[in-house]
Amino acid sequence: MTYCVAIKLNAGLVFLSDSRTNAGLDQISTFRKMIVYEKADDRFMVLLSAGNLSISQSVREILQVERLKEHEGDEGVTIWNAKSMFDAARVLGSAIRRVHERDAESLKQAGVDFNVSLIFGGQIKGEGMRLFQVYSAGNFIEATPETPYFQVGESKYGKPVLDRVITPTTPLDEAAKCALVSMDSTLKSNLSVGLPLDLVVYEANAFETDKVVCIDENNPYFKMLHGNWGQKLREVFDSIEDPMWTGGATEVPLLVPSGRSLPLRKISNPDEKLI
Repeated sequence: MTYCVAIKLNAGLVFLSDSRTNAGLDQISTFRKMIVYEKADDRFMVLLSAGNLSISQSVREILQVERLKEHEGDEGVTIWNAKSMFDAARVLGSAIRRVHERDAESLKQAGVDFNVSLIFGGQIKGEGMRLFQVYSAGNFIEATPETPYFQVGESKYGKPVLDRVITPTTPLDEAAKCALVSMDSTLKSNLSVGLPLDLVVYEANAFETDKVVCIDENNPYFKMLHGNWGQKLREVFDSIEDPMWTGGATEVPLLVPSGRSLPLRKISNPDEKLI
């Protein structure tokens, strides 16, 4: 399986992915789910992928050369000449549909769904940063200030910390830390997500980055974060008062009447009815 997350901030973009794929308990492999497209002083783009590995690899290969032509005889739009990230996302959607036309029927006959989920973000000179989530049909949605991040793959474990921390004004380094905590929570709860991780941090209007790192089990920062996050969670949990059931001294009683609902009714014999 997979977990990938991308965050769009006023200050820049953060991308993080794991590298585990598996086809059973005894067949686990490592494949990178992130690819960076960079043309200095012109464009910077990152693609994250989840879903069927053969489909995502085919999409990535075709995307390199895909030309989206609106009219017969025109040059066509590619990710390297697109004037906007929106147009680049359209090229990505076209690449997905091309793979679908080629492989979907054969996959269906083999009992395999055409399943691929992508996150595509970056910046092209002349416009601001943009971030898209792209679906198996080639359609996509764009991140907004109200929804400044996207996840694909095993998203549920790492979502709560993102919801509590990330806003458009979050600093880049803090967002990178939050993404790593989100990943650590997923690694803790799901064996189908695994190290090493790929992390890319992009500063707005730079059109290039040297903040690219592969994180394995020996990475000192990630080891520190993993240990501290678990310890701090336990400390916060222990600092919260236990519920008092017997009327002990507390300013926050649990056993109080609800303003809207009655307590759960207990059934004590076969003749009683719920309603």
